[in-house]
Amino acid sequence: MIEIKNGEQIDRMAAACEVAGLLLNELHSFIEPGMSTKDIDRKVEQFIIDHGQVPAFKGYDGFPGSACVSVNEEIIHGIPSKKKKLKEGDIVKVDLGTVFKGYYSDCARTYPVGKVTEENARLIKVAEESFFEGIKYARKGFRIGDISHAIQSCVEAAGFSVIRDYVGHGIGRDMHEDPPVPNYGKPDHGPRLVPGMCLAIEPMIAAGKYQVNVLENGWTVVTADGSNTAHYENTVVITDGEPRILTCFDRDMNA
Repeated sequence: MIEIKNGEQIDRMAAACEVAGLLLNELHSFIEPGMSTKDIDRKVEQFIIDHGQVPAFKGYDGFPGSACVSVNEEIIHGIPSKKKKLKEGDIVKVDLGTVFKGYYSDCARTYPVGKVTEENARLIKVAEESFFEGIKYARKGFRIGDISHAIQSCVEAAGFSVIRDYVGHGIGRDMHEDPPVPNYGKPDHGPRLVPGMCLAIEPMIAAGKYQVNVLENGWTVVTADGSNTAHYENTVVITDGEPRILTCFDRDMNA
């Protein structure tokens, strides 16, 4: 069942999302070659705690980290590790969330580690662009499928593929709520959007094919063909007008 949020509930989500979004922005200057994925996780956890909130991911279904930190062909759910060191040219996805007064935030970015190849830079850019193509339809009266189709069209036009086994979702008192928000689909399909719906819209894209495998740790999802991936996610509220993006503090929205 899709839960429509009232103003007080959205205010709580906005407070959670502000901390998460500002943290993603800080990671742009924090991530560098030589650090471990556990270093990123420690930064995430400390930032959230210092701002009076709770890391949403830590312990969620048994996940051991405060952030999912996924490198190169790892798409999502990378487990932070002291042993996994970032190298010049890697691309690293950081997916994180917070809890504030019982309400969740969820967001992700893909960061270049030092200087990356032109293709990896383009992969990161297209993941972001596809999100903003999708939210052109995150408005009252459109359907989930309109968002999904716009994301897929943008990604495939760039020569990349969208991951199909994992999708975006509703969000609120739980991190994962109805409705599912796929990154592929047909326009004019799925639930109709109404004000008060809160969605975590998250294009996950691959330079190669979209088929995936899950590693033996039971968490980390990788591309079956070993191609690199990018992930871009924000928590979004449907309103009577423009969609309200609660976790975006690193982009000029008028650009």
